[in-house]
Amino acid sequence: MLLTGLNLFSGACAAQSLNSTSKILFTYGDFYPEKISGYDIIVLEGAHFDSGDISTLKLNNETVLGYISMGEVNEAVAHFAELKDKTLGKNHLWNSHILDLEDTKTRAALMSIIAHNVEKGLDGMFLDNIDNYTKYGPTPNKTRFLVSFLQEVKLKYPEIVLMQNAGISVLNDTAPYIDHIAKESIATNYNFARNKYQLRKEEVFQELLRELQDAQKEYHIPIILIEYADSKKMKKKIKTRIEGLNWPVFIGKIDLQTIPALD
Repeated sequence: MLLTGLNLFSGACAAQSLNSTSKILFTYGDFYPEKISGYDIIVLEGAHFDSGDISTLKLNNETVLGYISMGEVNEAVAHFAELKDKTLGKNHLWNSHILDLEDTKTRAALMSIIAHNVEKGLDGMFLDNIDNYTKYGPTPNKTRFLVSFLQEVKLKYPEIVLMQNAGISVLNDTAPYIDHIAKESIATNYNFARNKYQLRKEEVFQELLRELQDAQKEYHIPIILIEYADSKKMKKKIKTRIEGLNWPVFIGKIDLQTIPALD
């Protein structure tokens, strides 16, 4: 029987204090760890780095998290061959396949990835594709298996830091295990068909902003914004739009393969 998360975890780990001046980096490409310093949180692709690299990063930065998708598996990753026959469909936009967290083999593969990252010295994991478990995603009927998996992770690694990407509507279930909420593109809306960086319509921005403000008020989990720009001009527009919000924001290119050099 699944124990109630609220009884086991009082809001996950003690939340790292963040504000609009906090420095956040999301990058899934390779880089030289010794050249990166002064960040409050770094989210990276753990496969690019060994334990020595992680030690270097942690000397010069506060929290280092590895990437893991909780909802999909890309054909390019190592565990795709193991799980391809267990998936539930395909996301053609990202060339990835829908995970089934009810499946024992899938859960074991994801837990193994987390274990490997923890053993290398990472502080925790960035949990992507949580939107898959909302009513807008392909697997809302699997939410309880996501929650039970998160509980298992926290039982095995009580000090692990977990950052949930989006999926705001399932926070009622996941919040006991989550230390940070990341939300992409409340100010911007990248057009994949035209490969164009652009702002969202104001009314949509306000709606997404209210959703986040309500979530923070209810769950008291720190929020991090992720926005996309390819020019100083677009970056300035983003900062103007979110001015007054006391949340950290990362602004980078849509592929997240490079470290932003925008002023």
